[in-house]
Amino acid sequence: MTDSDTDSSDGALGRSGGHRYRAPVTRLRALAGIVAISFSAIFIRLADVSPTTAAFFRALYAIPLLLVVRAMVGDGRPARARLLSLAAGALLAVDLTLWHTAIHLIGAGLATVVANVQVVWVGLVAWIVYREEPSRTALAVVPGILVGIALIGGLGRADAFGDQPLAGASIAAVAGATYAGFLLLFRASNRGLAPTAGPLLDATIGVALGVLVIAPLDSGFSLAFSWPAHGWLIAVAIVGQSIGWLLIASALPRLAALETSVMLLIQPAATIVWARLIFDERLSLVQWAGVVIVLAGVLIAGTRGTIRAAVTPVPAAMPPDR
Repeated sequence: MTDSDTDSSDGALGRSGGHRYRAPVTRLRALAGIVAISFSAIFIRLADVSPTTAAFFRALYAIPLLLVVRAMVGDGRPARARLLSLAAGALLAVDLTLWHTAIHLIGAGLATVVANVQVVWVGLVAWIVYREEPSRTALAVVPGILVGIALIGGLGRADAFGDQPLAGASIAAVAGATYAGFLLLFRASNRGLAPTAGPLLDATIGVALGVLVIAPLDSGFSLAFSWPAHGWLIAVAIVGQSIGWLLIASALPRLAALETSVMLLIQPAATIVWARLIFDERLSLVQWAGVVIVLAGVLIAGTRGTIRAAVTPVPAAMPPDR
């Protein structure tokens, strides 16, 4: 995805009146990508392997497809940018391991909802690391989201869904924070707006290498091939890790901020639906209240922003979501 692909071409289309005809196609491409990644947590739960095993193989199986796509579109980024992508991938390995753990503890739907609070954590990390002042929106929304996460944890109620709902909600929240770090590194690795396949391939390799480092901490990690578990891991690698992310990264930068924020909420909402239909995940009323509060907070933060920009921000390629 080049600079002309995201900005200049859209501007030209808009001036010529053709943009309105391309917009529906862009929305459909974004929607297809979001629906694709909404199945990631479902596939991970169906695979029923340890968190690090799932993280390693979803990356390993995605690498061949991403290699082919990168060979087709090219990647002229300097070595430093590629190393940043690898580092981002290593951090993503931690995020995915935490998220997969949360899926086991609290279910696919709730783990995905809580982990998607990264939009808030990005603002907080930027405040700590880059001294960028948080917006009033962030200061107002964060406490509400924390309350929502506590409600998703079930408040110790017997009707709360999940083997360990409080632990699952907490781990998913930490996963959201590590994903925020990944987003910042991933964006920094592609300031020149190179085609997304290159940075995504490097980050995916970083995931596989990062998992090998932390795998000794997971007693269930295994390199053995088993079926149908690896069939589901191949599915998440192709559908979510590769096709879904590529579609989202190419489409969302062309849409308005409000539209982007609303569309990204489709992923956790859809995952809750799939989890209910496939696994019969029945949430308590308290947990449903938490889901509504968290998604509302993420929507507000996504549309209003979490950082007070002192200068015009430098555009960067849209990083992938889970």
